[in-house]
Amino acid sequence: MSRQLFGTDGVRGRANSDPMTAETAMRIGMAAGLVFNRGDHRHRVVIGKDTRLSGYMIEQALTAGFLSVGMDVLLLGPIPTPAVAFLTRAMRADVGVMISASHNPYEDNGIKLFGPDGYKLSDTIEQQIEELVFDPPADRLAGPDSIGRATRMNEPIGRYLEAVKASAPRGLSLAGLKIVIDCAHGAAYKVAPQVLWELGAEVVPLGVHPDGFNINKECGSTDTGALQTRVQKEKADIGIALDGDADRVVLVSEKGRVIDGDQLMATVADRWQRAGRLAGGGVVATVMSNLGLERFLGARKLCLVRTQVGDRYVLERMREGKFNLGGEQSGHIIMTDHATTGDGLMAALQALAAMNAAGRPASETFLAFEPVPQLLKNVRVNDAGAALKASAVTAAISAAEKKLGKTGRVLVRKSGTEPLIRVMAEGDDSELVRAVVDQIIEAIPRQAA
Repeated sequence: MSRQLFGTDGVRGRANSDPMTAETAMRIGMAAGLVFNRGDHRHRVVIGKDTRLSGYMIEQALTAGFLSVGMDVLLLGPIPTPAVAFLTRAMRADVGVMISASHNPYEDNGIKLFGPDGYKLSDTIEQQIEELVFDPPADRLAGPDSIGRATRMNEPIGRYLEAVKASAPRGLSLAGLKIVIDCAHGAAYKVAPQVLWELGAEVVPLGVHPDGFNINKECGSTDTGALQTRVQKEKADIGIALDGDADRVVLVSEKGRVIDGDQLMATVADRWQRAGRLAGGGVVATVMSNLGLERFLGARKLCLVRTQVGDRYVLERMREGKFNLGGEQSGHIIMTDHATTGDGLMAALQALAAMNAAGRPASETFLAFEPVPQLLKNVRVNDAGAALKASAVTAAISAAEKKLGKTGRVLVRKSGTEPLIRVMAEGDDSELVRAVVDQIIEAIPRQAA
């Protein structure tokens, strides 16, 4: 059975349209409850969400599904994705759920699932859940005396806040630092400014007034314009931008320059290697990471292991190779010594610790390498699979690879979360990079666009 629901980061789509309807959410709750209903103990699930209006609908539908198969539900309310992963394990829940479409606009929503160990589910388990969604066994519903109970937790964020602070190097003080934090009107709008303030920083909060519609709108890690302006206006030492569910982070230097996940990984890897705590002999990243990162690590006799796009695939490879640092250029930074998934706040604290230790401004601390010219363009299509198989497209890709040779790369793929084809190329010649990207885009069939 082919995958119809799950993409690279759970289930995602436009709210109140298939598959992100209340009915499908209820079926997912039932199916996941059946898969994780193991043993004779009283089973429980924790459910968190970001600040989208549709989160109320999806939350209630999921709750009904889980209750119907006899699982108790603990409702966490608005809370970061990594907090859900943490609390799933800390509270000995059988499954954790985060309702979020991450960096997407409010019109979208999604469902991310975590196993009892706090890790995202494997493809195999997602397949089991998907099969039960489309073919639910009616005879496995709970009896009237076994229906689950739902409880809304009061202030669940406190336990996660302490875990975030504990992940920082011992004695880390942010006293004397002025930090602008953009929470994208998302899940971390309370906890992120609080963590920074408790560690001593002067905090200037942005994106902390969610209204159900403004999540990720002209703010956050995918739109840093307002943050860049505010950092310079405030004469702040650094800016931090989270996305809607706070599992990714990018920084802005005191000069207003964006610092992406590649630079963060390079800086942290170098610091950890010097301290003798970098495991695996390198870093795990995706095919999207800049060639400059690979060269930076290679010069230090460290490897860069690449995976397909998606932080879950990065994490799987990290666990296989016993790496403790990995992530994505977009800002998903995974540090398995501290968390089971990408955590924007934990990554930000590691970055701030590196800046403190260096005794230099952010513009110098986080320029670990000069990025190789890289260009990424998106093309919206109806059928990405058909478009990528078109002979004109495959020929254009082949021609681009020949032009760039061994000093560059071409990557053309369909998005796992949106109806897009992503066309990326990088190489030492920026004009050539631009030309080959445009040629590939022009080759995409008009009927697919």
